[in-house]
Amino acid sequence: MHELLAQLDSAEPLKDYSVKQLDQLADEIRDVLCNLLATRTAHFASNLGVVELCIALHSVFDFRSDRLIWDTGHQIYPHKLITGRYSEFKTIRTKGGLMGYPNPHESPYDLFMTGHAGCSVSTALGLASGDDLAGQSHRKSVAVIGDGAFPSGIVFEAMNNAGELNKDLLMILNDNEMSICPRVGGVARYLDRLRGNPFYTGLKQEVARVLNHVPVFGDPTERLLAQMKEGVKAGVLGGMMFEELGFRYVGPIDGHDIGLLKKYLAMVKDLSGPVLLHVVTEKGRGYVPAEQDPVYFHTPPKFVDEGGKPVPASGSSQPAYTNFARDAIRDAMQRDERVTVMTAAMCQGNKLEPVREQFPDRFFDVGICESHAVAFAAGQCKAGMRPIVDIYSTFLQRSYDQIFQEACLQKLPVVFMLDRAGLTGPDGPTHHGLFDIGYMRVFPNLTVMAPGYSEELAPMLDYALQSDVATSIRYPKCSALHMQRKPDPIETGKAEYIQRGTDVAIVSFGALLDQALEAAKQLESEMSVTVVNARFAKPIDREMVAEVIESCGHVITLEEGALQGGFGSAFLEAANDMHLDTRGITRLGIPDMFVEHGEREELLHDLSLDADAIKKACRGIQSTVAV
Repeated sequence: MHELLAQLDSAEPLKDYSVKQLDQLADEIRDVLCNLLATRTAHFASNLGVVELCIALHSVFDFRSDRLIWDTGHQIYPHKLITGRYSEFKTIRTKGGLMGYPNPHESPYDLFMTGHAGCSVSTALGLASGDDLAGQSHRKSVAVIGDGAFPSGIVFEAMNNAGELNKDLLMILNDNEMSICPRVGGVARYLDRLRGNPFYTGLKQEVARVLNHVPVFGDPTERLLAQMKEGVKAGVLGGMMFEELGFRYVGPIDGHDIGLLKKYLAMVKDLSGPVLLHVVTEKGRGYVPAEQDPVYFHTPPKFVDEGGKPVPASGSSQPAYTNFARDAIRDAMQRDERVTVMTAAMCQGNKLEPVREQFPDRFFDVGICESHAVAFAAGQCKAGMRPIVDIYSTFLQRSYDQIFQEACLQKLPVVFMLDRAGLTGPDGPTHHGLFDIGYMRVFPNLTVMAPGYSEELAPMLDYALQSDVATSIRYPKCSALHMQRKPDPIETGKAEYIQRGTDVAIVSFGALLDQALEAAKQLESEMSVTVVNARFAKPIDREMVAEVIESCGHVITLEEGALQGGFGSAFLEAANDMHLDTRGITRLGIPDMFVEHGEREELLHDLSLDADAIKKACRGIQSTVAV
């Protein structure tokens, strides 16, 4: 069925394919991508949009030697398919299978695990510089960056440096008018002008037609056309941002015309200095529902196509923590006109569309610019507003300095809602939110919290909005535990006892409370178990720490995060400060490692964080006591 794909052990044969064969290859890739969604959720629309661009790149460059960085890496699927991984592709985003992002352990074609946006230009420039220093200047360095990632601050830092170093660097701007959601900001409007000006677009088409008759770059006619084009751009579009930064700008060109792409890539391949090739693509290209709704089809639930209509497979009927967080934010904004919310190009992921529609003046999507989001929130806070920064745990790391300098140092009560805290399943090591407990709790003037079940998320947000210091509230990507009970009132640094026992205490910070309760239930006939919902990692409930150690002697701390610097560390620190006996404390969490991809339940099992592992830990403590 996939005649050409099945033959590819590497991308090298693409250099000898005709344009007709390359078009057939594009059709085969899209068929594979559509079939994949029948088995699991995956990044979809973005991959459909780069098929031709990917094929053209590999037919012009040799990326076994040349350098290619995809930004971000979720658009890597066509690249994997044509670099010898077709036979394994059915395993993508499953435990032990291919990663959904670039992975240097899989293939020499992958150089970095690029799961965060904006770093491609910096790393590609570093590769170009390093190759020059190593006497390997024949290697070409290419960065493919989307228009959604393009406004990230680090991109302009890299471009500024590239203009100074004047290294040979090809930056391909993949312009599909989208981030995960529709892109925002002044740069987006600038790209719209570049892409949409009818006079310039027409001239571009004339240049392309003439190029068909210009076989060798450097011909006087081509140089004249290039000079004419630069003059027209300067006259029509004014400041020419890219040229002012030191990049030669080429485009925009059709990103779905393989023949045209090959011609332009061959033309810019040997240009000296930094070059920006502006390529216009359509997110979701080739699958009509994805073309019509690229936001939904960015990472849709698995579905089966029935006559051109996607029919989603049934999923969990239990609402996720993200839903409860969204509702809590909306309710808070209804009650208090000072409350605002901001996100970094993740309106859909954070399920904030209803909030955006109801409160357009107090909803802010800043694009993939997390550092700006936090500093922006600090400014609002100083002006008397109560901003909520709703960002994935793994992406909030990008704003670490602003959390320190603009929020905590100023003692400003910014509220951080950390979605996807903990294991994010098939997204893998670039996206697991495992480090926020440690990186947040080190700061003065910052409270660190986590709900153990759905009913307490809204009270935690209400508490945070009344606080006079910054607050972090973390919650994972999973269905929320529903306890069907009214939570105890949220008090600073106070834990909640769910049940009391005398033999072993399980102190859970966050959403692993369900695993703790299940383990305790299975141990009812063997031992008496205390279960504590810790709520706070900072300030930790010191009275609770002393009580569970003194009443049970044996304590298991439980967290869906890194052990080093995490909740278990906070528990031990508190016990040591009070000169308590810590020999009976066992910490369960993520060891000093990066966690691979897999379903959350699989990963919890492998990491000894599920109910069975907690039960074994309790039994282990008891057997030690018996000895």
